Amino acid sequence: MSLIPLARLLPGRRSWGRSAAALAIAAVFAALFTAPAQAADGQITGLGGKCADVAGASNANGTPVQLYDCNGSNAQRWSLPGDGTIRALGKCLDIVDRGTADGSLVQLWDCAGTPNQQWVVSGANDIVNPQADKCLDVRDRSTANGTRLQIWTCSGQPNQKWSAPGGDPQPGGFVVSESQFNQMFPGRNSFYTYSGLTAALSAYPGFAKTGSDTVKKQEAAAFLANVSHETGGLVHVVEQNTANYPHYCDWSQPYGCPAGQAAYYGRGPIQLSWNFNYKAAGDALGIDLLGNPWQVEQNAAIAWKTGLWYWNTQNGPGTMTPHNAMVNQAGFGQTIRSINGSLECDGKNPAQVQSRVTKYQQFTQILGVAPGGNLYC
Repeated sequence: MSLIPLARLLPGRRSWGRSAAALAIAAVFAALFTAPAQAADGQITGLGGKCADVAGASNANGTPVQLYDCNGSNAQRWSLPGDGTIRALGKCLDIVDRGTADGSLVQLWDCAGTPNQQWVVSGANDIVNPQADKCLDVRDRSTANGTRLQIWTCSGQPNQKWSAPGGDPQPGGFVVSESQFNQMFPGRNSFYTYSGLTAALSAYPGFAKTGSDTVKKQEAAAFLANVSHETGGLVHVVEQNTANYPHYCDWSQPYGCPAGQAAYYGRGPIQLSWNFNYKAAGDALGIDLLGNPWQVEQNAAIAWKTGLWYWNTQNGPGTMTPHNAMVNQAGFGQTIRSINGSLECDGKNPAQVQSRVTKYQQFTQILGVAPGGNLYC
């Protein structure tokens, strides 16, 4: 395809390339470890059928949280009150020193409403801290009593799988179940995980949570339909044409291109590109994407967050954000205009518009909701 003009101020729409190899080792570990049982009596069960446990049943600040034989004691009774916290003995599951690095330990601490005490329980049975974009993890994959719990980059391995009380994928629930997500994307790249998506949702709590159940499902279907179109069904993670890579650095910006001239190519579900878009998205999300844009192709939750950033905050060539287009019932066609209207709408590329509309209609059917009007732009 032809190059996007350098003056364009939104993610380009180009051909794509496959991401790094899928996490094949996950299947090996899945064969070695037993999947967690269903939670009961407020227990959080994990590797080897053992429980998340507060050491010594102490509620002192700094008490370690560990893996231990399930025994039904108060040290293993956890609650998810719906505010993003996970609580036991009147205190919150907390990341030591507000760490975000792999291996940061977890403990019990006074509930403070801080990001290191926020957790999302995904439909894939991951427990994710959205700030760190990492999963609750059993250290060294050990099933020994007393093994410390920590956070680690989400890998889908059994030492990161948990069954928590309540069973709600996240506070308020996401209108797309994991089985529906898999039905929508049967050939998706393993990089684009459902748990990564549900972990990213906390960044924009209004997404698919605004309006009636019909509107919520329509918005989720609209976002995923556009994402599907952009990525070939969640197959492609990065832009394929490497010859384009040096063109996405705008040196007129005062911060320049600290990651390099060719570092700001398209990545993620709505192909974030250009240094100024990486800067804006990173600032909004509290992540240094200008300095390290590769995070978007290495971390599923961050990739999903960049897509949600664009969807919820950017008008693009349109007159409203895609989020507002759906919740205000302007119609799916306005989401196309906001994402790529300058190249597709008003008769410029009707085949591409039809591709998006067809996918949206398929996804609304999966969710059991009418697509609404104004589908075209």
